[in-house]
Amino acid sequence: MLKLVAAVAVAALAGPVCAEVVAITAARMIDVTDGRVVANPVVVADNGRIVAVGEAGNVAIPAGARRIDLPGLTLLPGLIDMHVHLDSDPTIGGYRGLEYAQSFSSVISVKHAAVTLNAGFTTVRNVGSRNLDDIGLKQAIEAGYVPGPRIVPATYAIGATGGHCDATEFQPEIKVDTPGAAAGPDAIRAKVRQLRKMGAEVIKFCGTGGVFSKTTTVGAQQYSQAEMDALVAEAHMLGLKVAVHAHGTSGINAALRAGADTIEHASLADDESFALAKKSGAWFSMDVYDDDYILAEGAKNGVFAESLEKERAIGLKQRQTFQRSVKAGVKHVFGTDAGVYPHGTNARQFAKMVEWGMTPLQAIQAATVNAGQALGRPGDVGTIAPGRYADIIAVAGDPLTDVKALQTVAVVIKGGVVTKDAR
Repeated sequence: MLKLVAAVAVAALAGPVCAEVVAITAARMIDVTDGRVVANPVVVADNGRIVAVGEAGNVAIPAGARRIDLPGLTLLPGLIDMHVHLDSDPTIGGYRGLEYAQSFSSVISVKHAAVTLNAGFTTVRNVGSRNLDDIGLKQAIEAGYVPGPRIVPATYAIGATGGHCDATEFQPEIKVDTPGAAAGPDAIRAKVRQLRKMGAEVIKFCGTGGVFSKTTTVGAQQYSQAEMDALVAEAHMLGLKVAVHAHGTSGINAALRAGADTIEHASLADDESFALAKKSGAWFSMDVYDDDYILAEGAKNGVFAESLEKERAIGLKQRQTFQRSVKAGVKHVFGTDAGVYPHGTNARQFAKMVEWGMTPLQAIQAATVNAGQALGRPGDVGTIAPGRYADIIAVAGDPLTDVKALQTVAVVIKGGVVTKDAR
């Protein structure tokens, strides 16, 4: 019986897919591994997975295959956002969330998942949610109840008592349940095991203070080296990747020494950080767009005044760090922190990444092949290649010349099924 349950769970990971053979054609396709443009591509998929890719004339289209012809458009792999919070709404800042029931966040996550998929993001990593919202949403998407991207869930973010992942915005006599809080190596190890039991597929922890938490200093380290070592070792033993929220230099470097897989934000990373990341193979996931939105809309959205002050202090520094890290050869993935700014507008970050030092190809790779590797799932997502999910987007124009073309996705295909056609 247990073997049957396990088999069903594994089969459900892909969610509903097209059971028939599909042949997708277009004017061109970008090979994201090297930037090569393939003219008149043909992509054949069977049961939601790609079985053949190549130029027209070199790939046989099976008899009876359903055709998806996209003349004049450019194909790319489905995009991947490595840092989202689908159950968060940026217009509900500060104490405004107290006006809503706990179940409200799970309900709005359904809309956010749909607009994220429509924007061309067929896979996301949800690095921290309320009430296990990301688990329920993942299950609903995979069972076909609601549309949305493939979700790699973290469940609750782990953090120090009184730290960025704790509830610090209330007076001490108000007791708030913070299921991710843990202190000391043994308790942290137990927390990792508990979250895995709940369904976490990546472990997220807060290594420093943050912008949106009250009473925390944005750059201050919040876990000791011993605590970080224990957390990462436990997660890796269980086969889970580790993402660490870290703005400050000491927290970033301690997390890298511990073996963290991705550094989220990385605002004050220094030359030592770059060297440590390159040595360990860690990735930076830097949300370099949302500073514009936070400072323009935050006050209206109810964001705490001290949070806006912290954002003013850290935003430009983060972009400058991003620029230096790119020049230093640090590996990057695409992570937006969507939920801090509106879902569905994730692709606006591509242009900001190019503005601050990346080529269009490097920015695209961050959201495709790099992200697939950082997830530990390069055989599933990140490239248009045999064996991968038939997750494909189509855009007008050439994103290698104007990366803003990715802000207007004409067609989205997930698992061989067209989920959006806005031609």
